[in-house]
Amino acid sequence: MAPVVLDLPFRGSWRTQMSPARRVPSHGTTLFGTSHAIDFVRVDERGRTAPRGWRAALATEPPGHFVGFAAPVLAPIEGTVAAVHDGEDDHEARRAPFALAVYALTQAGRVRQGYAAIAGNHVVIDIGGAVVLLAHLRRGSVRVGAGERVVVGQVLGECGNSGNSTEPHVHVQVSDSADWDRAQGVPLAFRLDDGVRVPDEGEVVTAR
Repeated sequence: MAPVVLDLPFRGSWRTQMSPARRVPSHGTTLFGTSHAIDFVRVDERGRTAPRGWRAALATEPPGHFVGFAAPVLAPIEGTVAAVHDGEDDHEARRAPFALAVYALTQAGRVRQGYAAIAGNHVVIDIGGAVVLLAHLRRGSVRVGAGERVVVGQVLGECGNSGNSTEPHVHVQVSDSADWDRAQGVPLAFRLDDGVRVPDEGEVVTAR
């Protein structure tokens, strides 16, 4: 299947995580149409997602401590907004090994709560024959509504830490349906400086 080609949904420099260039399913599951999903975490000029401190090693951290928190999230493709969800809290971020381990133990509970508990605040764009999801948006930041036509580069909301997220990031996926219990993932690719492709795991991509 040919990939759906997207623009990067942000400005600035972001590090790729959970890339389908590394493996499929990229997030270790095909649930909710996530087989080819990809994550991006904003980094500063030193390649850090947030300054290091004692909390990064031993505890949780406020999401506003991260450089990506509240960064604009842009429409990566033209289409019609099929659904939006807002109102989920931005929870504490976790980089410390103990905090991550505790969070992992609650994963199954979030899955049982359904898709909104995993995606958090999100926007779904219908592109005809497939949908594009942008997830983990900041609470109260969604700027579009269902039925609205959006164009590439339009601000949809802001990067947050809602849903199944250990630090503020943008989750992007293409699926064949917004019926999440039955949706299948669809391959994606991005327009980058060196061509159309999937960014490698750990690669920093920049959009201006």
